[in-house]
Amino acid sequence: MTDELAAWLALSLIPGLGNESLRRLLQTFGTPEHIYATPVSSLRDIVRPAIAEAITRGIDDSALAPTAAWLQDSNNSVLTLADADYPQALLNIADPPMLLYIKGRRDLLNAPALAVVGSRNASPQGMNNAEAFSEACSAAGLCIVSGMAHGIDAAAHRGGLRQRGSSVAVVGTGLDKVYPAANRELAHQLAKDGALISEFSIGTPPLAANFPRRNRIISGMSRGCLVVEASLQSGSLITARMALEQYRDVFAIPGSIHAPQSKGCHQLIKQGAKLVESAQDILEELGSLAHPEPATEAPGDEPPLLTQLGFDPVDMDTLAQRSGLTIEALSAILLQLELDGRVSTLPGGLYQRTP
Repeated sequence: MTDELAAWLALSLIPGLGNESLRRLLQTFGTPEHIYATPVSSLRDIVRPAIAEAITRGIDDSALAPTAAWLQDSNNSVLTLADADYPQALLNIADPPMLLYIKGRRDLLNAPALAVVGSRNASPQGMNNAEAFSEACSAAGLCIVSGMAHGIDAAAHRGGLRQRGSSVAVVGTGLDKVYPAANRELAHQLAKDGALISEFSIGTPPLAANFPRRNRIISGMSRGCLVVEASLQSGSLITARMALEQYRDVFAIPGSIHAPQSKGCHQLIKQGAKLVESAQDILEELGSLAHPEPATEAPGDEPPLLTQLGFDPVDMDTLAQRSGLTIEALSAILLQLELDGRVSTLPGGLYQRTP
């Protein structure tokens, strides 16, 4: 750990010194080293006297030991607001985190991204939609950003990890912890093929207040925010509201007028969110931010699956019987055909050849 990083970390661990106060100190005095060299009387002009005195006293070196130990793993790193790899999109939000703890691929932090959020208590159709939309957008080069919660978040990460855009989880704990514990395997896959990030120091437990706060990072890192399913009380609506405040596009998938999980999405659509029925709707709205990889199919060739699909709507099980392919193989082929504009998805899990 460098002396510069140690100074940033030490400031972040001062009791009572929040993100806003730390930002004011940095704007006034420059680097953390300069803050530590500033007389307490000058610090009191910016922060409360008790915090100014705490900065002057500093912290015990032992407080940095957990982070120093965590950084021994080459897959772990910490970025400060001054680092070149810091997500540029976050620099434009009202309250960018001063520090980001990262486990996994740092290159994903500045990739074009789409936030995908929704209910923890999602319906089976909602889970399928989250996974399919995320996989399609990831195939087009968008990194899928979500919060690793149960339900829609987890499904979005799984879809994103399957394709080249991959996925990033923004969590509400220290990165030495996995929450919820049931997502441990998913967390390991994100650490290997995607990334996990947090603004919370090593050792931070899953406190309730942390999760709404991390939502501004989920939306802030992204060019747009897709809400898959959400009740009127869903925390996903907080993320959508933050996305609007950050001038990001907001998309919502409609559902049954009788389903509680659809009411939040319908409210967003009434308020101006774009109604989407396919991943292509999102990709067209985001324009040049993402492009599907070019097809390798020879000119004039038609995939056998298109012939087996016919021209009438058909469900996945029927198509599997016709083609002899597994559901997993079918999903991958249909995804590419949808991105190519040759297949459309219909309500009820049906697929239809595009005229």
